[in-house]
Amino acid sequence: MDLITNLSLGFQTALTLQNLAYGFLGCLLGTLIGVLPGLGPVATIAMLLPSIYALDAVPALIMLAGIYYGAQYGGSTTAILINVPGESSSVVTAIDGYAMARQGRAGPALAAAGLGSFFAGCVGTVVIAAFAPPLTEMAFKFGPAEYFSLMVLGLIGAVVLASGSLVKAIAMIILGLLLGQVNTDVISGVPRYSFDIPELTDGIQFVTIAMGVFGFGEIIANLGRPSEHREVFTKEVHGLWPTKDDFKKAAPAVLRGTALGSILGVLPGGGALLSAFAAYTLEKKVAKDPSKFGKGDIRGVAGPESANNAGAQTSFIPMLTLGIPPNAVMALMVGAMTIKGIQPGPQVMTSNPELFWGLIASMWIGNLMLIILNLPLIGIWIKLLTVPYRFLYPAILTFCCIGLYTLNNNNFDVYMAAAFGIVGYAFYKLGCEPAPLLLGFILGPMMEENLRRALLLSRGDWSTFVTRPLSASLLAAAALMVIIVLLPSVKARREEAFQDAD
Repeated sequence: MDLITNLSLGFQTALTLQNLAYGFLGCLLGTLIGVLPGLGPVATIAMLLPSIYALDAVPALIMLAGIYYGAQYGGSTTAILINVPGESSSVVTAIDGYAMARQGRAGPALAAAGLGSFFAGCVGTVVIAAFAPPLTEMAFKFGPAEYFSLMVLGLIGAVVLASGSLVKAIAMIILGLLLGQVNTDVISGVPRYSFDIPELTDGIQFVTIAMGVFGFGEIIANLGRPSEHREVFTKEVHGLWPTKDDFKKAAPAVLRGTALGSILGVLPGGGALLSAFAAYTLEKKVAKDPSKFGKGDIRGVAGPESANNAGAQTSFIPMLTLGIPPNAVMALMVGAMTIKGIQPGPQVMTSNPELFWGLIASMWIGNLMLIILNLPLIGIWIKLLTVPYRFLYPAILTFCCIGLYTLNNNNFDVYMAAAFGIVGYAFYKLGCEPAPLLLGFILGPMMEENLRRALLLSRGDWSTFVTRPLSASLLAAAALMVIIVLLPSVKARREEAFQDAD
C-alpha cells in the first residue's frame, strides 16, 4: 500500500502544468541532443546547470532527467540511419540498425528502438519505485575486485559479440585498452602517452573515436565505392512499421534487454553502455542462427536499445537512495540537487518525498512523451535516406565537426576524429569490427582504476580476486566463456556461421 500512496503523491507532483512543461522541454532537448552527433547529455546538462538557479528543485530535476533519458532515445536515430552513434550506448545499435537501413528497413529499426525503449523505460521506472532499497544493497556488495572481474567478463563477452575472426576481435579490444591509457595517471597525476600534447593529458574523447571510426570511416568507405553501389541511400524504403514476424522476434529480445539493463544500470560506471553490450551478446547466445547478427537482425536493435534505456532509468537508484552518482550525468544531477540545497542520499526519500516520487512519476510520463514525440518522426527521418549521398555526406561531416568542436571549443578534437576516420577506413578494409575497440576504450581506464584500488586494499595480494565469492564467480564465468569459444566444435560452428558475414 505504501508504494501506491507514494506513487499517487508522485503523479500529483509530476502532473502539475509547470512540471509537465519542463518534463516535455527536457525530453525534446534530449531527443535533439541524441540525434545530433557529439553533443551528449553530459555537455548539455553542464551548460544548463546555471539556468536551474531560477527554478524550483522539482521542475529543474525533472527537466534534467528528461534530457538524460531523451538522449538515450535520440542516440539510436543517427546510429541506425547514418552509422554515427549519437550516444555511447548506441554503438551496439549501429551494428544491426545500420544494416537494416541499408536494406531499406530503417523504419522498422527505428520503430523497434522506440517501442523497446518505451517498454524498458516504463519497467525501469517501476523497478526504481519498487526495488530501489534492495537493488542498492546489491550494488554495495560490489567492491573494486568485483568491478574489475565484471569488466573482464564484459570484455570476454565483446569477443563473442564481434562477428568474424576471434584474433581480430581480441586485437580490437587490446587496441581499445591501449588507447584508454592515454590520460593522466589517477594516483601519481603524471600524464601518460600524451607526447607532450596538452590536449591528450585528459585522454582521448570517446566521441572523437566513435565519430572518427564509425562516422568518418563509413563516409570514406562509401565514397570509395562507385555511386551505384553506395549502400544506404540507393535502396527503396520498405514500410515504416515492423512486420508481424519482426514483432515476434523483437518482443523476447526487449524483455531480455529490459531485465538485463534494469540490473546492470544500478552498477556504477556506464550501466547503460554495459547493458547494451551485454544484451547484444545475450541475443547472439540465445539465437539459433547467430550469423544473422550484423546483417540487419531486428533483435540486435530491440535488445540493446531496451537494455540501455532500462539501464539509464535504474542508474537513478544509487543517486537517489545513496547519493552515489554511478555516471557523469548522475554526478551533474547530484550537483543540481546541491545547488537547490538538497543533500543527496537516503534521507531524500523521507525529507523530500515530493521530489523523490515526483521525479520517478515524471520518468513514466517522460517515456510516454518520448514515444509520442518519436514515432511520428520516423517518416521524417526516413526522408533523410532519399537525399542524394553527394548532398548528405557534407551535411553529416558538418554536423560531426560542429559536435566535435563544441566538446572543448578546440580544433584538436576535429583533427583527431579525422585521423580516426582513416583508422576506421583501414578497419573496414581489413574486415575488423570496431565495436569491441570502443568497449575496450571505455572499460580500460575503469578496469585499471578498480584493479589498483583492489590491490591497494589487499596490500598487493592478487588472490583477493579469487577469494571474494562474487569476484571469483564472475572470473569463473569469463573463463568458462573463453573455454566454450575455444572448443573445436564451437569454434568450427562459429567460423561457419560468420564466414559470409561481410
